[in-house]
Amino acid sequence: MQEPEALNHVRNAAMQPAPRSQKRAEYGGPARQKIKRSSMTQKFEVNGSALPFVDFDVGESYAGLLPISNETDSGEMYFWFFPSDNKLADDEILIWLNGGPGCSSLEGFLQENGPVQWQYGTYRPVQNPWTWVNLTNVVWVEQPIGTGFSPVKSSKRPTNQIEVASQFLGFWKNFVDTFGLHGRKIYITGESYAGFYVPYISDAMHNETNTEYYGITGMQVNDPDLTYPDVQNAIPSVPMAAYWGPMFSLNDTFMQRMWERHEACGFAKYMEEAMTFPPKGPLPKPPSSDHCANWREIVNAVSEVNPCFDIYDVTTTCPNLWDVLGFPGSFDYEPAPWIYFNRNDVKKAINAPDVDWSECSNGVLTTDTSEPSSWTVLPRVIEKNKGVTMVGQGRADFVLLLNGTIMSTQGMTWNGAQGFSVAPQNWNDLYVPYHEPVGKGSSAGAGIMGSWWEERGFTLSTVDLSGHMIPQYQPSVAYRQIEYLLGRIANLSVVSDFSGQTGNFGNGPTSMNSTNSTARVYRPRL
Repeated sequence: MQEPEALNHVRNAAMQPAPRSQKRAEYGGPARQKIKRSSMTQKFEVNGSALPFVDFDVGESYAGLLPISNETDSGEMYFWFFPSDNKLADDEILIWLNGGPGCSSLEGFLQENGPVQWQYGTYRPVQNPWTWVNLTNVVWVEQPIGTGFSPVKSSKRPTNQIEVASQFLGFWKNFVDTFGLHGRKIYITGESYAGFYVPYISDAMHNETNTEYYGITGMQVNDPDLTYPDVQNAIPSVPMAAYWGPMFSLNDTFMQRMWERHEACGFAKYMEEAMTFPPKGPLPKPPSSDHCANWREIVNAVSEVNPCFDIYDVTTTCPNLWDVLGFPGSFDYEPAPWIYFNRNDVKKAINAPDVDWSECSNGVLTTDTSEPSSWTVLPRVIEKNKGVTMVGQGRADFVLLLNGTIMSTQGMTWNGAQGFSVAPQNWNDLYVPYHEPVGKGSSAGAGIMGSWWEERGFTLSTVDLSGHMIPQYQPSVAYRQIEYLLGRIANLSVVSDFSGQTGNFGNGPTSMNSTNSTARVYRPRL
């Protein structure tokens, strides 16, 4: 999740129904000790059957603080590490980073891709059948220092992404040494402001020669910050409000004024050029939103019509739901009983320091001087990664908008050419296998759930029915994306079961080619 700055970046082929008689294979449960126990690992052990309010054993895990350097009183980063029972994961590890800046990766753990799932408005946590731990070893890290449980101490707060990456690599070396993870293939993932973190950290790892510690292989980031804020926010806001018309429910007079401003501010002209496939040349500097605050005005107007409007998912309506992490969307829910990770019993159970915890911390990277990653860093990473480099984008996200992400891509040059050559309405279909509902937390779609395209080593996928946090809103899609990232499937159109899935779910090659789809579904450009 991303904490926008005060409403600037409202908060800082139809498929046949599948048989429903089988269940997706489960990897969960403490079947074997996966990390060799030592004096270094013992203090980080978490009792998987003793987490407050969690009435199931989450299995083997390790949590706590590790320093970012060998200096005295060094800053530290809090982590929670879950080894996987999946035998295909023995030589790899995946890192998850939330955005903000300053937002905790424990949000991703509890409400997106961790083994425990506690969604908005629900009474108790449940097992998450779509946890990425089913696929590989996963560590959630609170960073940069000053985020969540991660103390600054005597270290200097980072002011740019080079310093963020340097501090993370210091932590990572200590993490690898502690748990004996040398020589692993590393996959870095995240969302939102992690559009800065993930590429910069990946680039820093590529710049290191010691692959025993820094064997970066692939990266994926969802709904990412990639370029000028106006490109991903203000410029495409009016077309998106029109596309989602019934969900925004704005009157004709208001929308006419917005369209006129969209033209007068130069936004329409910029979009026409930036949404050309292939691009005709380098994109111009985008027009400023200083006197054309379309996005802000739309949010204010739609919030009058729908007081529960959520910029993270535009399909949200009232009532506001309480959130166990205290951050349910655009607006707080009051009253709330407590914040889960701020409870003393929870802190004790997960080896966390006794400090006040909030999902998004203040004072983190308040003046980030770094260039957006799509300008230089991300292209370098695409060219150096041996595996998949991918961006995912929820279509219902009004924080960082779909067309903004596409325009960011069209302005980027990698592997000798600029942007994509094929328009989004002609991209491949993103297929998610049909599956048995496998538990209380298994509400997840199947079939054609979006689109994707790949050129020259870079993949962009769009996700239907999803807002800003894809693993939260469409967990089965996010799961499929990670299978692709890890090389478990050839591409996102493959019509096959999930890896590890057994039985007949109707996922055979019925209406699409089983290895490389040629089917298309027309999706109007926003």
